[in-house]
Amino acid sequence: MMSETPQKTTHFGYKTVAENDKASMVADVFHSVAAKYDVMNDLMSFGVHRLWKRQTIASSGVRKGHHVLDLAGGTGDLTAKFSQLVGETGQVILGDINSSMLKVGREKLHNLGLVGNIDYVQMNAEALPFPDNSFDLITIAFGLRNVTDKDKALRSMYRILKPGGRLLVLEFSKPEHEILSKAYDFYSFNLLPTMGKLVANDSESYKYLAESIRMHPDQDTLKSMMSDAGFEQTTYQNLTGGIVALHRGFKY
Repeated sequence: MMSETPQKTTHFGYKTVAENDKASMVADVFHSVAAKYDVMNDLMSFGVHRLWKRQTIASSGVRKGHHVLDLAGGTGDLTAKFSQLVGETGQVILGDINSSMLKVGREKLHNLGLVGNIDYVQMNAEALPFPDNSFDLITIAFGLRNVTDKDKALRSMYRILKPGGRLLVLEFSKPEHEILSKAYDFYSFNLLPTMGKLVANDSESYKYLAESIRMHPDQDTLKSMMSDAGFEQTTYQNLTGGIVALHRGFKY
């Protein structure tokens, strides 16, 4: 008898799980946290996530008429600003794999009166449903670490960028200094799940989010992954001492 092919595994936080199971497990996390996502972002980062996103916007080079994909766009913070920047002749697509996050994002942006140049698409970053050379800019903010096959996702992003287009990856990363790293670990594994329990009645999801940050590639590794996917002039900028990094790469 032939033996069965071993099932591929990956990480779900610190757990090892079947590769085919990760997407649904991540989905459960974000279905759980969607309703309180914005409130928890402000609490968890003490509001600093707004500055990180502002730096992403400033690095985007977006102009009127551009086509932008805000991937893993969640509740639409970046989409809201891009919608204003691209104007009536441009288009922004808020893409997310999670239907609950898309629903919250759509309601939030509609309440802000942002309609007309925004579309909402449920999609998997590993197989983006767009033709080659479709977008001037792709952003993925705090989403890449949740993707099962990050290399495949980066190649998919590269494919749909226009020549001259850029990718911006805003993601938690590795703190630059040991003291900051220790303080950040204490906060992440002690205070963060407690906040999740009190505000969102869900400590386990926030425990996973803390673990997923630690399993995500560090700054130089992600830079190399982007280069391997085809991106050129790849650089990164550490924000808040490296707790977050903004990676940038171009397609030529």
